[in-house]
Amino acid sequence: MTQAVPAVDTDIVPRSPGGWSVVAAAAFGASVTVMQQSAVLPLLPRLQTELGADVTAVSWTFTISMLVGAVATPLFSRFGDMYGRRRMLLVSFVLLLAGSVLAGLATSLPTLLLGRVVQGFSVAVIPLSIGVVRGALPPERMATGIGTISATIGIGSGIGLVLSGVIAQYTTGFRAVFWVMAVLAAAALVIGAIVLRDPTPPQGGRPDIPGAILLAGGLVTLLLGITEGRSWGWTSAGIVGLFAASVVLFAIWVAVERRTAEPLVDIDLLTHRGTIGASVASMLLGFAMFGGFSLAPQFVQAPATAGYGFGASVLEAGLYLLPASLLMMIVSPASGGLIRRLSAPYVVAIGAVLTGASELWLVLSHAHVTDVLISMTLLGVGIGLAYSALATMAIEHVEPARTGVASGVNSLVRMLGASVSGAVAAAVLAAHVAPGAALPSAAGYELGFGITAIGAGLAAAFAVGFGWRGRRPVPQL
Repeated sequence: MTQAVPAVDTDIVPRSPGGWSVVAAAAFGASVTVMQQSAVLPLLPRLQTELGADVTAVSWTFTISMLVGAVATPLFSRFGDMYGRRRMLLVSFVLLLAGSVLAGLATSLPTLLLGRVVQGFSVAVIPLSIGVVRGALPPERMATGIGTISATIGIGSGIGLVLSGVIAQYTTGFRAVFWVMAVLAAAALVIGAIVLRDPTPPQGGRPDIPGAILLAGGLVTLLLGITEGRSWGWTSAGIVGLFAASVVLFAIWVAVERRTAEPLVDIDLLTHRGTIGASVASMLLGFAMFGGFSLAPQFVQAPATAGYGFGASVLEAGLYLLPASLLMMIVSPASGGLIRRLSAPYVVAIGAVLTGASELWLVLSHAHVTDVLISMTLLGVGIGLAYSALATMAIEHVEPARTGVASGVNSLVRMLGASVSGAVAAAVLAAHVAPGAALPSAAGYELGFGITAIGAGLAAAFAVGFGWRGRRPVPQL
């Protein structure tokens, strides 16, 4: 079996100076933006106590950042084409800094959520960085560079969990974590301003603002319906109306995107047989990974008197996830040889199967510390393999001029999956809190881990089922 070589833009001449220094700067910035997504997860129990909110309310501190990121990713990618990727990268770092400061100053849940909204715009750093890196490296090194940026998704998530635990161990409250994120954002901004350069001049054009508004509306109504379903009643007029509104808004969004000259998301590229395997697998893996990461810290922090959990501190919760973080860092850069030998879709499938196995392990066995460590080990290897291979799978069947668009679409659907996972996890746990109880039952966590395992299994099926068939490049549309 031969491995398709990732497509390369032929118009990127000359290549921007810096080479691997550009990759390093972009990877650092991308890692910081991903860290802000996961750093809040170990803090959820503390946020409930400090802000006097229930699990559903505080879960929005994670979900809302992912939701904003899902909309900002294609919008900022388009702005990158129009005004320059370096400029939009620096804007993203500024927004991450501002959001971190706002969250660090927060004394109420609404203010904290506002800070998380501002932070969420920085998620667009991932596809913007891929665009910059593609212009900094020669063709034979491009796959490695893109894989490095893509690997930061898993690596940054793991580091964010551990870093949050370390900071929380030696501080009180939740604000110190956001102040550290502000320092890291400032460092990314300074390094990016010095090192990063645009590979090509800005192209101009117009942003698809209607598309962004419709996409945001569809996501908000969907996630609000999921998170409030239990409290409002799944068959209540409010919840049914929210889901119906979401369907209508998404349908209108697709119709608008198909008729827009410069759409926010290329629907034809999203649904083409050469890329749909990567798109669906990416969405499901985003769901599985962040679903597991949102459930595991809360599970281990529960006191043993709840019938499960280990009464872990925030730091200990982060350390439970350390195997996943370390293995992502090791496996991701080393997966290139396996991708060349087996092909990207099969490596994605292997990674997805391991990810599903990690979640299934905690469904079947979670009474001992070793159960969590084994699960996190499998998760680290699985996500490390899958995310690295997804970067290649997303672009290997795409015409050279459309690789940037394909990377943006892949980032979008991954964010969609992650944002839905946060809402689903909160809804499942909230549904298993008995009247008068403060914590969910063990059955709630088992169901949550089971749902994420199913998501990972479906990701493997889509990667293999669609990935091997798309051997012809997606045509210019």
